[in-house]
Amino acid sequence: MTATPEDRPPLISEDDRDTAVRRLQEAYAEGHISHEDLDERLHRVLTVTSHSELGAALASLPKEKAGTTSTIAAAGRIQRRGVWRVPRQLKVESAFGKVHLDLSRAVIEHSVVDTELQLGTGKAKITVPRDATVDIEGLHTGWKDSRYEAGHPSRPGGPTIRISGAMGSRAAVG
Repeated sequence: MTATPEDRPPLISEDDRDTAVRRLQEAYAEGHISHEDLDERLHRVLTVTSHSELGAALASLPKEKAGTTSTIAAAGRIQRRGVWRVPRQLKVESAFGKVHLDLSRAVIEHSVVDTELQLGTGKAKITVPRDATVDIEGLHTGWKDSRYEAGHPSRPGGPTIRISGAMGSRAAVG
C-alpha cells in the first residue's frame, strides 16, 4: 500500500536544520560532545528529512537555552545604527516618533531574527544587510501599507529578518 501525502511526516525546514546545527555547535563548544560525535551528528542533521530523525540526532544534548527578548522602549524616537549586537528576539515599543533600526553593520549571530514592532504613531525604517531575507507578513499597519525595497539582489547564506507587530503608520524595510 502506498503512503498518501497526509500519511507522510512533514519535512523539516531550513530554520529547523539551522537551529539543530547551532545546538550541536554549542554542545561541542561547551564540552558536551566530542569532535567525532559532532561530525557524525552534523552529517545526520544535514541529511535527515523528518522531525523524528532530527530529534534522534539531537538526543542526549542539554536542553536548549531559553531565548530572551530584548526590548527597546521610548516615548519618542528610537535609533540604532553602526556596530551593535542584534538579539535573537527584539521588541521595539514607541508611542510616538520615528524608529530607525540599521542592521547593515550590526553583529547578527542568529540565522533568524524576530523583530516585533509595537508603535503608536510615526513610522519605522529598518535597513537590513545585503544578504538578508526579509519577511514582513506578520506586520500590520493602520494608515499605509508596509513596503519592502530590495536594494540589491540578496546573496545566499544571510540571516532571515522576520518583522511582526502593529503600528499606526508605515514601515519601510530595505
